[in-house]
Amino acid sequence: MPTAFGDTIISNNVRILEQETALLPFHSDSQATELYSLSSPVRAEDQTPEHYANQEDSNDRRRPRPPPLRLDFDHNSKDFEPSPPSPASSSVSSQMGRKSDKPRRQESDRLSSTATGGQNGHASSSMDSHLELRRKHPSLDSPTAASQTAQLMSRDDFSLDEKPQLTPILPNTDTGFFDLPRQDRRNFLLLVLLYFLQGIPMGLATGSVPFLLKAHLSYGQIGIFSLASYPYSLKLLWSPIVDAVWSPTLGRRKSWILPIQTCSGIGMIYLGSRIKDMMVSAGANDGSGVWSFTGWWFFLVFLCATQDIAVDGWALTLLSLPNISYASTAQTVGLTAGHFLSYTVFLAFNSPDFANRWFRSTPRDVGVMTLSGYLTFAGWAYLVVTLGLAMLKREEKTKEKDSVMEVYRSMIGILKLKNVQSIILVHLIAKIGFQANDGVTNLKLLDKGFSQEDLALTVLIDFPFEISLGYYAGRWSTAYPAMHVWCWAFVGRLIAAVIAQGVVMIFPKDGVTTWYLMTVIASHIFSTFTNTVMFVAISAFHAKISDPLIGGTYMTLLATVSNLGGTFPRFFILKLVDYFTLATCHPPSTPPKDLSKLKGDLITAPFSCALEAQKHRCLDGGGSCDIYRDGYYITNVICVIVGSLTFWGYIWPAVRKLQALPLRAWRLSDPDSQ
Repeated sequence: MPTAFGDTIISNNVRILEQETALLPFHSDSQATELYSLSSPVRAEDQTPEHYANQEDSNDRRRPRPPPLRLDFDHNSKDFEPSPPSPASSSVSSQMGRKSDKPRRQESDRLSSTATGGQNGHASSSMDSHLELRRKHPSLDSPTAASQTAQLMSRDDFSLDEKPQLTPILPNTDTGFFDLPRQDRRNFLLLVLLYFLQGIPMGLATGSVPFLLKAHLSYGQIGIFSLASYPYSLKLLWSPIVDAVWSPTLGRRKSWILPIQTCSGIGMIYLGSRIKDMMVSAGANDGSGVWSFTGWWFFLVFLCATQDIAVDGWALTLLSLPNISYASTAQTVGLTAGHFLSYTVFLAFNSPDFANRWFRSTPRDVGVMTLSGYLTFAGWAYLVVTLGLAMLKREEKTKEKDSVMEVYRSMIGILKLKNVQSIILVHLIAKIGFQANDGVTNLKLLDKGFSQEDLALTVLIDFPFEISLGYYAGRWSTAYPAMHVWCWAFVGRLIAAVIAQGVVMIFPKDGVTTWYLMTVIASHIFSTFTNTVMFVAISAFHAKISDPLIGGTYMTLLATVSNLGGTFPRFFILKLVDYFTLATCHPPSTPPKDLSKLKGDLITAPFSCALEAQKHRCLDGGGSCDIYRDGYYITNVICVIVGSLTFWGYIWPAVRKLQALPLRAWRLSDPDSQ
């Protein structure tokens, strides 16, 4: 935990007067010395030559102006010292002191930093215009925060009368992938691969499996299965353990990634051998077996969520400081690709109609790919990638060690920040307006008669748009304030929910036609576009404000709350669809002569068929299930109204305020931010 002065080990009155001669390299060496910015934001209107001239005159009256100082960091040394002086500065070298005159305190903390660029290179009071180089963790064997604060305040040159120094500013450049340094490009691709692996089981748990269960379970029972995705929304509870407990032999992040991916691979291979029987049991006895089926997937998603904690923390250090926003792009591309493989590709190849049309001369009632075979293949792929990661990627070693309780205390301290509480509240209510569209629209299309093959084709066409838009959304979030981009996409996503309901309402009575398929595809692309932009923008915002003081826990905290806002309402929304639906099963007007052709008992009296099991009983018994009130329409309208009211009444004013805050407002080191 930094002190109120950021655990600074460099005097706060050392100023870089000539930026051209000051070298402040961004190292990832665990022995590097930190530089923590103590600056307050400077308004754009104050950044004039007269402002800086007045500041220099004021400072010169207080102390002699030192000459330009060239600072270098030595990877192989635990000490921090100036580089050999140039002739121009040799006269001052004796004043600054030499290494042999006064030993310096050993520093074991690595350099961690977060940077944001101001628009057009100008500083502003927003967080996007500050560069902050800060320590990642306080080492347990280093001086305490209190002792460092006392040491700083005891210096003769310490003063609270002067204006704080200006924070260095990075230019706001629009950097493309091939403009990145070679090491950043390689690490970016590694992050994409790791996020891709997470997307495989998540695509199954949140996409394909609910569609396969729809033939056996009601909306409310599918809502029970949606609980399997909750570990992503609860990972905050054990993220400090992942951040603080690790093996120095394997590395801070690989200590978790390697065993977790191994367990995930073995788990998917096991599920692949039993998944067919488990799905039959889930739908038996009116869906009573769905709880045990959900438990297995809950465990698999739990492993993926734990891996995500480690990967999020690693992403903050794998990429260099100016390109840290590409971490959210890697997450978007990787997770989207993994989800696409497990959702779109799998559903297409699992569809008997798709397989019979494109791959078979003799029709069959099964697809070319089964859930069992896909899980087995994915499990072995997990194991192969994990072996390659263990042998080919070397993680930088560090001696930092934090106790678990220290990390939990830090996390609790972060949760006490008023600004963090505000963004948490925004996350918890922001996605209510889209819940019916995200969770029910595609299922309702299947109910109407939209085939699994057409659905797979829709998502397949949508995929290139999602990937490309995810890349450009990352660049937009760098060029513009991330939360402004997020708000624009928020409004668009509400509009997409209204459009989606209209598409469902105009479903052709004679079946899917070409024009209707194109309408569904266009609606799906627009909905995905707004969803992707929101995800990338909020991820970029999290990356910019997250303090790696406790590794990935800060970023994981924000991402977890964001996920929770999308998962906890889903169960209740699906229940509401069943609750508002009014449907009655009517017996056949003329009973069939051959009762053996019926799949169930003959229906002789009307009853409610709002639930899926009752609907199947009605149809199997020769009856007709007539829907008088569709709960999907009512639920979606309620969601859109609630989403609109919360956005204009609270979310929009709140995020504008949060976007304008400086980085120090998100730090425990600033008492004013608490």
